[in-house]
Amino acid sequence: MRSLRSAALAALLVVALAGVAAQTTGSGEKTVEEAYLQETLETMIIKEQARGDTRDLKLLALQYIKQSIDEGRKNEEVRKSLEYLALETSTIVVREAGVGRIINDYPDVRAKACEYLAEFPTVETKDTLLRVALSDREPMVISAAIRSLGKIGINDNDEVTQTIAFIVNKYDILQPDNSLAFETLVAIERLVDAGTGIKDPSIIRTVLRIADGNYIIPVKQKARQVLDKLRKSAASSSGGK
Repeated sequence: MRSLRSAALAALLVVALAGVAAQTTGSGEKTVEEAYLQETLETMIIKEQARGDTRDLKLLALQYIKQSIDEGRKNEEVRKSLEYLALETSTIVVREAGVGRIINDYPDVRAKACEYLAEFPTVETKDTLLRVALSDREPMVISAAIRSLGKIGINDNDEVTQTIAFIVNKYDILQPDNSLAFETLVAIERLVDAGTGIKDPSIIRTVLRIADGNYIIPVKQKARQVLDKLRKSAASSSGGK
């Protein structure tokens, strides 16, 4: 039923947007009212598709979200839809007949949602990505969440770096993951470049663990590069005092 409703709303969006296009001003520009109508309809469709039952509907929602972001139509409702998609199976679980197998387990959808959340650099987004990183079971999703945390660049009270260190150390003990380790290093590098002033010793130990751990050579080389950047950043901070 929900899938049929989402499909019907998608059809409505196409018709409505066609009407908006037909009513544009002679200069080819939309009026404020027309632009608002388009954005309102778009966010309504995205919300319904994100909460649809099938993977195809969720991918279509992501497609509309990407278009919306590219065209500068970023709003809180779009962010909330991405949050919903990113948190599925971790805090939002849908089971067959309410008690059976999980039917909304789409790691590729969650990973892409985490990627797009980086376009909304707020504290709320940071908190969502931290929840994903701590609760999701798929390394590809966790990697995407960590990557976006690095892009957002918010690390108040070392909350982000401590979480990243905890996750990487957990996987390092259980099953080292090269992709996760690499994305962690990239995120740390971005946090350094953002001038967040990393002083958390746990993140230093994490980078050292990767540099000397059971990882492929390119990952270990990246770890050494990040260590060098951390050293230079610390030296620069000390020199500026």
